[in-house]
Amino acid sequence: MMLAACVFGAFSDLRGTGSAPPDFDLQSFITEESRRGVKTIVIPPGQYRVTPKKRQHLLLSGLKDTVIDATGVELICTETTRALTIWGCMNLTIIGLTIDYDPLPYTQGRITRISADKRIHEIELFDGYPEAGTAIPQKYEIYNPETGTLRNQDYPVDSVEAPDSRRLVVSRKRVSPQDDAREGDIIVINSRHAPNGSIPHAVLLEKSSFVTLENVTLHASNSFGFLELDCDKNTYLRCRVARRSPDEDLVRREAPRIRSLNADAFHSKHAKRGPSYIECEAHFMGDDAINICGNYHVIMQAEGNLLRVLARDSFIEAQETVELLSYSGIRLPDAKVLEVTQEGVITPEERTFLLSQRMDERIRTHWTSKAYRVRLDRVVDLPKGSLIASRERMGSGFRVSGCKFGMNRSRGILVKGSQGEIRDNLIVGTRSEAIKLEAEYWWLESGTSDDVRIIGNEIRGCLGVAIGVYSFGGDGAVSPSGTHRNIDIRDNRISDSAQPSIVATSTEGLKIRDNSLTKPSLLKALGLRGNFSKLLKGRAVSPILVIASDSAEVDAEHLSIPSEELRGGR
Repeated sequence: MMLAACVFGAFSDLRGTGSAPPDFDLQSFITEESRRGVKTIVIPPGQYRVTPKKRQHLLLSGLKDTVIDATGVELICTETTRALTIWGCMNLTIIGLTIDYDPLPYTQGRITRISADKRIHEIELFDGYPEAGTAIPQKYEIYNPETGTLRNQDYPVDSVEAPDSRRLVVSRKRVSPQDDAREGDIIVINSRHAPNGSIPHAVLLEKSSFVTLENVTLHASNSFGFLELDCDKNTYLRCRVARRSPDEDLVRREAPRIRSLNADAFHSKHAKRGPSYIECEAHFMGDDAINICGNYHVIMQAEGNLLRVLARDSFIEAQETVELLSYSGIRLPDAKVLEVTQEGVITPEERTFLLSQRMDERIRTHWTSKAYRVRLDRVVDLPKGSLIASRERMGSGFRVSGCKFGMNRSRGILVKGSQGEIRDNLIVGTRSEAIKLEAEYWWLESGTSDDVRIIGNEIRGCLGVAIGVYSFGGDGAVSPSGTHRNIDIRDNRISDSAQPSIVATSTEGLKIRDNSLTKPSLLKALGLRGNFSKLLKGRAVSPILVIASDSAEVDAEHLSIPSEELRGGR
């Protein structure tokens, strides 16, 4: 450990400034320590202003059985590209790291003028935030300056112009009837400073197993905070997503930061065994707090046990167990994949079909060119537009416990896996669902959920459904009972939230017991339009709404719509 001792000596006189020596190479230090076989690498405390290499500020590749103690270390990213990539690591632990960006990946200002049709906003940027020329038309949010809360949920933008370095003109694609933006409101919009190119997300874990991130703090990100891809049983312990306070900020600013990250705080895709988020916190980010999911792929033809499938990314493999969901949302028994082979490319007719589907525009229009032939271990009857997904890579076995989330534009905890638990979390002020289980055709995110416990959570001030368990087919209809199985919603405390507070559809073995629903808001919960509108026509809204869920044990004061009435909702 001679090298580490020498470096610590170099830092002993710098604790007051908190700045690392300008010639200290953080990447080289970790790489050299690992090469020498050091299994506990202690990084000297201080602020490290790092220039990215290959669009990454720090890369940890192939580390095994290693602890990196970064207590007191701040990684200051000098370009709006990825902060940290963790690739192909096993039993890696990172402790105490803080990540921030200078310049920030967004800029912030105040609306000075709104056009008569409300589509054009003129903005004066606050001192201390990136210049107008760096703004890009993504993640435009509008905040009430009196309350510090979002005005609305939408942020579509047509274009951004910069008349000078401190002024913006934002043209919006559409204005909803609920829009109440006004002069004097605070805005935030994505910003880019990446002369060497940019790749998304602050921290990416890929093809890594049994990684633990402990007491890691993110103050900003150009997209997601923590994203894991194709991982296995990682743990996030007391990780935090938070706006940096003005007295600790890297730059003197005219107004405090109003956003933390530009998008999701924690996101897991294709995990063999799901992640554990324990005592984590995330507030004021531009999208969800947690999303755990896999991928659906679209079935274009089924003949006997042979399927023609159009793939997104991370396609299914031979010998995997797969979930099969019909176009109308019926869940078939799982099957096993015997063989996967490429079968040409997407045809013009198939692209036309995809463009007509209820999917996010970016998904409808962006596909790999390949089509696949999938042979199953049994015959299936599935129409065009049905879905297939690996049951072995959707984050089952997850755990979310003791966390604090909220004050964000979207969902709190969004999960698509099975055999998991959401327990003892505090969720405040989400604009959509605080807790949600749904296999989403719109995003092609899998899958359906079995054996999930939602227990002991406290939810306050939720503008959407506080706890939602849903399933809808590609045709928009509510799925029949049995799509989800054995969901236990128990001992949760919901207050000051919209009604209905708990909505569950399509679940066999549903239990909703001993939940406390107090001080309900007069607002109708967001998310009840569209798919629910016909089913609810003429019915009073109740605190708990159960649709097409057999064998249900439900608290009093609920409305139950049985499977036989589903045809009325199509």
